[in-house]
Amino acid sequence: MRIRAGYEISYSCPQPTPMILTLSVHPSRVNDLESVDRVNFSPDLPANTYHDSFGNFCHVIQAPAGPVTMYADFVIRDSGAPDEYAPDAVQHPLNELPVEVLIFLLGSRYCETDRLSDIAWSMFGHLPKGWPLVQAICDFVHGHIKFNYADASHLRTAYDGYNEKRGVCRDFAHLAIALCRCMNIPARYCTGYLGDIGVPKDPNPMDFSAWFEVFLGGRWYTFDARHNKPRIGRILMARGRDATDVAILTSFGPSMLTGFKVITEEIE
Repeated sequence: MRIRAGYEISYSCPQPTPMILTLSVHPSRVNDLESVDRVNFSPDLPANTYHDSFGNFCHVIQAPAGPVTMYADFVIRDSGAPDEYAPDAVQHPLNELPVEVLIFLLGSRYCETDRLSDIAWSMFGHLPKGWPLVQAICDFVHGHIKFNYADASHLRTAYDGYNEKRGVCRDFAHLAIALCRCMNIPARYCTGYLGDIGVPKDPNPMDFSAWFEVFLGGRWYTFDARHNKPRIGRILMARGRDATDVAILTSFGPSMLTGFKVITEEIE
């Protein structure tokens, strides 16, 4: 399968403004690219590219005063296989977990394990551990939060999502991650492209998507509490503790979003 993906995002800044961008395809998918995934700028700008502490590609720019647009358009190969299903994947005792995954058991900016721990154990403490437990958490979050683009808020946390019962894909991911961590399952946030491949076309404009991964049976597996079923054609951009670590743009000064377009489509 071949997928065309990309974006065109525009901002307006009242003054020169430093920014960190996390817009590139994740290093684990670079070998699948058929054309270059390059962040382009209008007006043309230099960018300092680096890997962050989670292994993601990031770019530092100095946006000028006035309008600035960042854009990319590329083709990537994909296996066409749905998210892997492994119902026998086991949950590890904490003392058997690799030390590098332990950070994904801790609370973070948007995933307040301290506020959700008692709730999680009261709802899921009686269930078998491992894959069935993660699936039960996804089932709960999928039914508990109502999806609506108009309800997006960059301030909403997992605990807020639990109480407000509304949000977008990042809110589904944050609540599921927090509940998994409360149940001693390492969970990390993922962002990337997810087109309408193998499913009915969504009439809403295309956007980036959020899902999460859990560490079971010695490896990471993909889960998606919003859609709650295996999907085809995910293109990972970045992983982290929550949306803070993988924000597509972090602005160190005032800026206004003036244009936003994402492309993700299968090439027949």
